[in-house]
Amino acid sequence: QVQLVESGGGLVQAGGSLRLSCAGSARTFSSYAMGWFRQAPGKEREFVAAINWSGGSTAYADSVKGRFTTSTDNAKNMVYLQMNSLKPEDTAVYYCTAGFARGSHWLDSVYWGQGTQVTVSS
Repeated sequence: QVQLVESGGGLVQAGGSLRLSCAGSARTFSSYAMGWFRQAPGKEREFVAAINWSGGSTAYADSVKGRFTTSTDNAKNMVYLQMNSLKPEDTAVYYCTAGFARGSHWLDSVYWGQGTQVTVSS
């Protein structure tokens, strides 16, 4: 059983930054692509970013391009989401996921973390 554990959420003012972390296992990072999704109240879960296991290929939703960066540290079995220039509309529960991607398209999730709340005040 693969476990994904997110951390790093919190309350930040608009324009601020947060870094989310997701801890997985060696098996996670060698077998799957890693993704970030978010879900705001009353909205469907949406794709945010993805990265392949080597860290050489990334993809982002148009709404976060240029502001968010995802990266991996395979030695530590960690994946990160650096979020800069945060906006109130970025407020959501953010989820780490392990699954499959093809190019810039996230195909399917196999495992999910528990989620971490990000709240951006105006």
